[in-house]
Amino acid sequence: MHFLACLVSLFLMLCIPCPLVSASKDTICNDTPFPSFCKSILPSNDSFSIYDHGRFSINQSISSAKSLMSLVQGFLDHQDFASSENMIHALEDCTLLESLNVDYLSKTLETIRTTNALASLEDEDNLLTLLSATLTNQQTCLDGLQSISSPSNPQSTLQSSLFNGTMMYSVSLAIFRHGWVSATRQRRTLKERKLGRKQTSPGLVLYPGGNVVKVSQTVVVNASGGGDFRTISDAVAAAPNNTDGSNGFFVIRALAGTYDEYVNIASTKKYLMMIGDGINNTIITGNRSVADNFTTFNTATLIVTGQGFVGVNMTIRNTAGASNYQAVAVRSNADTSTFYRCSFEAYQDTLYTHSLRQFYRECDIYGTIDFIFGNAAVVFQNCNIFPRLPIQGQYNTITAQGRTDINQNTGTSVQNCSITVAENLGSTATYLGRPWKQYSRAVYMQSFMDSLIDPVGWIAWSGDFALNTSYYAEFNNSGPGSNTSSRVTWESFHIINATDAVNFTVSNFISGASWLPATGVPYNANL
Repeated sequence: MHFLACLVSLFLMLCIPCPLVSASKDTICNDTPFPSFCKSILPSNDSFSIYDHGRFSINQSISSAKSLMSLVQGFLDHQDFASSENMIHALEDCTLLESLNVDYLSKTLETIRTTNALASLEDEDNLLTLLSATLTNQQTCLDGLQSISSPSNPQSTLQSSLFNGTMMYSVSLAIFRHGWVSATRQRRTLKERKLGRKQTSPGLVLYPGGNVVKVSQTVVVNASGGGDFRTISDAVAAAPNNTDGSNGFFVIRALAGTYDEYVNIASTKKYLMMIGDGINNTIITGNRSVADNFTTFNTATLIVTGQGFVGVNMTIRNTAGASNYQAVAVRSNADTSTFYRCSFEAYQDTLYTHSLRQFYRECDIYGTIDFIFGNAAVVFQNCNIFPRLPIQGQYNTITAQGRTDINQNTGTSVQNCSITVAENLGSTATYLGRPWKQYSRAVYMQSFMDSLIDPVGWIAWSGDFALNTSYYAEFNNSGPGSNTSSRVTWESFHIINATDAVNFTVSNFISGASWLPATGVPYNANL
């Protein structure tokens, strides 16, 4: 009987999925960017699997974010630290960013709390995106504090909490990636793409022959009167809170006119679609800049945080001018946000693609230094990129991508776009990008580059910083500025083939086939 029982046990072991084997924290931590820190915080429990450690680290990350929020609030309440306008703005940014982190981490933990295998590749992408954004938010808080020169700057006091939080988020991201993300995450099948395009809900059509967009309600904004509202901000305030998109978009029709206002699409205003009467007809304008004691994060004329936002047929400007340095037209830190046939006009830091997943189609982007910057996973498709004249003695850089962690799924992909001059640049040199952060990642593919692009293509940020850890690539571009024979010789620069380039397409890089069809915005899923 004993022999027979052993055979039965062996049969069951072979036919039934094995229980999770334990994983030592040393093994797990050695696969993270901060092994020593990881080993100091993970529990010494030999029965813990990688999934147990993952859930533990995300719990700790939530505690870290809440502690930092409390610490920052203490400084805001303290008169010595809240005495300057720019310090207040920086601390308020940190409070907002950490509250977003609590939300992102809590959503992740809720999803993986009782499962060691996610239901779909879409779920994997969603959570990988949220965890990547926590690091971006943390870095933005730190950057804002570091930009302020003041004897009462609490940066040194907050620094330990910020750095520990960064390492905590990094460990959580790494463990999640090793534990829950499958090797086939980016290999979508043609069948899945076709299924993702299905859209039969009644509503509006944004372009001839396009998908029908489901609409829950439409309001009209007319600055001259005669609509439901006179300002866009009032229309945004009237939108319902925390919708899930199942009933369609709340549509704001902004009629032709100039709207001199700062529009903020808060995180509670989800699945909002704003449609203008065309570029240079519907114009949103502002002039905030760092010269006016704002953080770069808060200089934007239009701020978008609400998930699923779609902007169509309008111009957004920041008119502060080149002499006032950083002055953002649009900042988006909204997941699955989309802009179609819009124009973004400013000088330094025009378009802040801050975090999460974003898509831009047939848009015009004007600027000088780092005028497409941030740390989103973003694809620009069929856009016009217009470098313009900077302050005398400056050069132009189109992208400054801010990836800080090797496990983040972020980067800037420029596909089938056109890069030409906005005005006479004289002898101003123009480059495709420079490494703002350690793992900066930008790819140009199938795009037209006019002769304004310097033959070396890319330029350093400071010395040899990130020249070996970043990732810059070009694929099948055209035009006089696309000649790669004199490009930089950095280890980070690559001339890639189609096999590599496909990783940076709408389908693979931002999982666009799962969310873009509902927007009605056209897109090419692949090369």
